Amino acid sequence: MNAPVAAMSAAQLDASDPLRAYREHFHFPALHDDGTLYFAGNSLGLQPRAIRDELDTALTDWAQLGVEGHFEGAHPWVDYHTRLTGPSARLVGAKDAEVVCMNSLTTNLHLLFVSFYRPTQKRFRILSEAKMFPSDRYLLETQVRHHGFDPAHAIIEIGPRDGAAVIEEDDFIAAIEKHADELALVFFGGVHYFTGQFFDVARIAAAAHARDIPVGVDLAHAVGNVPLQLHDWGVDFAAWCTYKYLNGGPGNVGGAFVHERHANADLPRFGGWWGHDRERRFLMEPTFSPMPGAEGWQLSNAPVLGMAALAASLALFDQAGMTALREKSLQLTQYLHDVISDVVANVRGVSLGLITPAEPARRGCQLSLRLVGGNRAVFDRLSAAGVICDFREPDVIRLAPAPLYNSYSDVYECGQRLARVLEQTT
Repeated sequence: MNAPVAAMSAAQLDASDPLRAYREHFHFPALHDDGTLYFAGNSLGLQPRAIRDELDTALTDWAQLGVEGHFEGAHPWVDYHTRLTGPSARLVGAKDAEVVCMNSLTTNLHLLFVSFYRPTQKRFRILSEAKMFPSDRYLLETQVRHHGFDPAHAIIEIGPRDGAAVIEEDDFIAAIEKHADELALVFFGGVHYFTGQFFDVARIAAAAHARDIPVGVDLAHAVGNVPLQLHDWGVDFAAWCTYKYLNGGPGNVGGAFVHERHANADLPRFGGWWGHDRERRFLMEPTFSPMPGAEGWQLSNAPVLGMAALAASLALFDQAGMTALREKSLQLTQYLHDVISDVVANVRGVSLGLITPAEPARRGCQLSLRLVGGNRAVFDRLSAAGVICDFREPDVIRLAPAPLYNSYSDVYECGQRLARVLEQTT
């Protein structure tokens, strides 16, 4: 184990953790008699306790005010989404005008593709990473088909080199240069869902923009996980969900970013009345006049109950700050790696294949583990032992220690239960 970690017990690490109090702000599932260890925040974050109060406020306004709640009450609904703008912008490194919470992740991406994927007969191809999250891959496939192109030719996927698990940014840059005259868009995930790789977004965006190619990013596994600076990185658009690391609740409202250089651009888009000029919205005019900035991509009025839940979680991120969360994340994730490595080293016939980048700066809090000599039974028995994580075919276990609510003691106990499981399995 690394010297700084080996010298301290999990209890000592927890005692010196400046974020330890945030754990008490969350509900933990009670799924196992010996306690549930939750490492699935990369799929669904835990429920913040404050959500109930936020929902109660919104429900009370609805009960007491009815339709007048749009303009009266604790948080009038007509501009409810703006409660989420500042905290969201701070999380993704953007200006307030560049961010809006609306719809859901893939819906937002389809809407943004209307504006930023403008293929021609010469430049129609999209460059992306291989083994994308399926929803993104379906997005690309249906978008290029919609424009009359064959996905087999129109989508260029960059994968790992032979024998490697992660993608080299050098290969991304080389592909941009090679196909620049054919590319209509570069689109990829900020953090790869399968391997947990944190891409150098700024470098990829700069290479694409040097060849006049727009850049979009899916931040589903990045927002609330790694530090982001979308404005400074210069990406054209991005979108994210809020139910993973942001703990907004299952299927909750998503977020979108549009760089300020497009704030007043005459871009094609699908219109809806909540994206129409705010001052004239209720005049019910027949011609769409979009608001400047990201708000101009809105379609419908805010889903208030979902946004109330998200507001409670974003408040915690604002209090903790991504700088402190990232610092703990780096330490906690390395501790997880060291604990599991020690466990595996003591079990005959099993070795650990880490497909997440070994360099801490190139990953978030997720570790994707390939247990060589293990199988699906390892995951099933780990789940039965009260360790909640997930399995991705064909042989990968993903563990995500979220710094906002996971502790070093969680990680240590995870290692103990994994050791028992491996001994039983092998």
